Amino acid sequence: MSAANLWSPQMAEKIQEARVEVCRLHSELIKWGLVVWTAGNVSQRVRGEAEDGSEDVLVIKPSGVSYDELTPADMVVCDLDGNLILGDHAPSSDTDAHAYVYRHMPEVGGVTHTHSSYATAFAAVGKPIPCHLTMMGDEFGGEIPIGPFALIGDDSIGRGIVATLKESRSPAVLMQNHGPFTIGKNAKASVKAAAMTEEVARTMFIALQLGDPIAIDPKLVDSLYERYQNVYGQH
Repeated sequence: MSAANLWSPQMAEKIQEARVEVCRLHSELIKWGLVVWTAGNVSQRVRGEAEDGSEDVLVIKPSGVSYDELTPADMVVCDLDGNLILGDHAPSSDTDAHAYVYRHMPEVGGVTHTHSSYATAFAAVGKPIPCHLTMMGDEFGGEIPIGPFALIGDDSIGRGIVATLKESRSPAVLMQNHGPFTIGKNAKASVKAAAMTEEVARTMFIALQLGDPIAIDPKLVDSLYERYQNVYGQH
């Protein structure tokens, strides 16, 4: 009997809701100019009933399917080892990376990967995006770090993501020669972080052409981050 047949009605409903949401969020990648053709992917963790996370699953885009063809039914469901549980398509080629993040960062509920142009340009030269903008202090709490080079096909990319982000407040990492991966409390938050990553990458690239960006005192970066994360917006 497959794992899908063992889901409670409540779990099955949560998974279906996640498939609808993850499908919708892929259109946001197009909207914000973060992907081309079939590149990029969004996933969301669906938490099971077991407190230890052993029943959690992830919902992710299928591999190589055009964005304008995606439907909720196309979204595939995998366990946190990256094994396909439900779906008619092969999972994204980045599934192992997403799964590794979920296994080792239990607070993470969403992961997004893009090859957005300016952020990926920083990744290509192995340079972090420096924090010279109040927007970066708000959202990232400092620079956006560079992660190690890793080939796709197993959990090597996931290992690099986790090792880098566990030493940073940033929800984004630029994997060297590859591109940005972002995390969040859910898939929507990770997509927002991806959009913000490309925005600050573009702005900082332009600033670096104009001259030497002005540094922000680290204590002020701390203050910006604290306010944006805990005071800004509706609560």
